[in-house]
Amino acid sequence: MDVSTRGIVDVARERFANRDYYGALLALGDLSGSGRDYADIYHLRGLCFSLLDRPDEALQEFDRALALNPRYLEALLHRGLVLNQIGRGSEASAAFAAAAAAEGPPVAGLSAPIAARLANEHARLGDLYAEAGALAEAVLECRRAVELGPDFHDLRLRLARLLLESGNPLQAREELELILAARPDWVEAKVQLGMARYLAGDTAGARDTWRACRDARPDFERVTAYLAMVERIPE
Repeated sequence: MDVSTRGIVDVARERFANRDYYGALLALGDLSGSGRDYADIYHLRGLCFSLLDRPDEALQEFDRALALNPRYLEALLHRGLVLNQIGRGSEASAAFAAAAAAEGPPVAGLSAPIAARLANEHARLGDLYAEAGALAEAVLECRRAVELGPDFHDLRLRLARLLLESGNPLQAREELELILAARPDWVEAKVQLGMARYLAGDTAGARDTWRACRDARPDFERVTAYLAMVERIPE
């Protein structure tokens, strides 16, 4: 998470702790459409909507969190609770069953829930290193996070961004290609892949990637700016 995103999330969490759910949503709304997709942000939005008795919107946010992290235990449980509250009992049972099965196999000798918790802690520590300008340490922490949560696509995207910032576009490209193999429709990952290709000297590949992003999201202003940059370069 970059510095500005972390600050917004911290404000939102403080408001949530004070039961100011509208205020938390207002803070998190600043991230809407920004391309900064993190499972914990969507989960927090889902909690706010559920506590404001807006179940349909809560379910949408929990689904977004689970698209990024299919084994997000809290999101599965809260999704089941909301479904149960609105009378969709069979779907709630399926959500609870998914939560029970979410533990999965051990990771690095640790139980899956412990590994997931540690993965998020390593990611937070990586954020702190990044905020301090210690990119090498940030990359190491984020790599450890991905090792402990290999299916946590939002953490892998954080790692790819850190690799780009630290001047390692080829390694970033590898991580982004892994994300897109699992989530081929994730436009933000494609945007970052275009940047990785551009920084690695593959201008044609970057151009093709960003054109595909523009076709999928014509309103994505960053993509328009990136294309304006590369389209001045002869094909």
